[in-house]
Amino acid sequence: MSPYFNYEPPRYQTTLDVILDEEFPPVARCRLLSEGIKPYHRLALAEVEIAGDKGCLGCGNCVDSCPVLRREPERLVKTEQRTSMALESIVGEDCEKCYACILGCPQIETAIKDFVVDTRVPEVIAPSGAMTFLDKYLMAVVAIAIGVLLGLFLRT
Repeated sequence: MSPYFNYEPPRYQTTLDVILDEEFPPVARCRLLSEGIKPYHRLALAEVEIAGDKGCLGCGNCVDSCPVLRREPERLVKTEQRTSMALESIVGEDCEKCYACILGCPQIETAIKDFVVDTRVPEVIAPSGAMTFLDKYLMAVVAIAIGVLLGLFLRT
């Protein structure tokens, strides 16, 4: 769990675990677990109320973020659709479970994204001991030196 944010796990955590353990891209099912389009949306639609709609917007964020499709763009020839269901049919069981599609989808609520990041996404960059030393000590010395220099210039 992230040390910076305190949030409650989603109330449907058990269902979410089952969805995330499957072999297919989970973005469509996670979208259906979400609350849908918020009442304060900015979509310009003439006299159509879409608040609460859980349908895919077709924005293509999930398709664009998928590493399988970036590595094998010839799979995109199968369909021109850029929806989460098209992603599921194109990628299928070759999903790498990187969850980039979930993080890119504007329809999936933040609690689900936080849950995925905290429980499923591995830490990619290991903290460096040298950087920790520089962060703690060198930056303090630099701050003191800048303070002394500013004090000297402002005094004259």
